[in-house]
Amino acid sequence: MTFLRGPDEVTAAEYLDSAREMATSGRDFLAYLLAEEAASRTPDPAVAKAIRARFPDPSTTRED
Repeated sequence: MTFLRGPDEVTAAEYLDSAREMATSGRDFLAYLLAEEAASRTPDPAVAKAIRARFPDPSTTRED
């Protein structure tokens, strides 16, 4: 997950791909943060909602 451009030039799809990578490697909170950024850059509210549903905040869904 290396972006060679400025943060404003990274697309929602790139953030979402990175979120998937982080989720696969067990980095759930980082996946959540990347997915939130992807959702915030998505113009379609339904798609943004689906992204957020796929990557919920692990601090609110975690059971101790």
